[in-house]
Amino acid sequence: MKISIYSSQVYKFNKKHKIMKNLFLAAALVLGGFATQAATTIDANENLVITVNQEEFTEISADEVPAAITEALERDYAGATIDKASVNEAKEYKLEVTIGEESTVLYANENGEWIQK
Repeated sequence: MKISIYSSQVYKFNKKHKIMKNLFLAAALVLGGFATQAATTIDANENLVITVNQEEFTEISADEVPAAITEALERDYAGATIDKASVNEAKEYKLEVTIGEESTVLYANENGEWIQK
């Protein structure tokens, strides 16, 4: 009879041991999966390109400014004088002008239309 008690105790111990072993293994797999997921980094800015729009203006004399621009300047800014004029490759003109006592910068295309910059 002692043998049967002993064998049933061993059976209960092995059963509990197997359940605990499986529980521990399942927990390790779940936590390991979370750790792997947390360690995965996503670099969303890998292909990010930053361009700086730096236009090259070449200085020209006030006499080289197209007539359409000088006419627009006289029409829209009466009394304005061109202090400095520049042009870029797109034929956009940068005019540093004085109106009365104030200085400002104006941009125009070659047709005398004002551009916001």
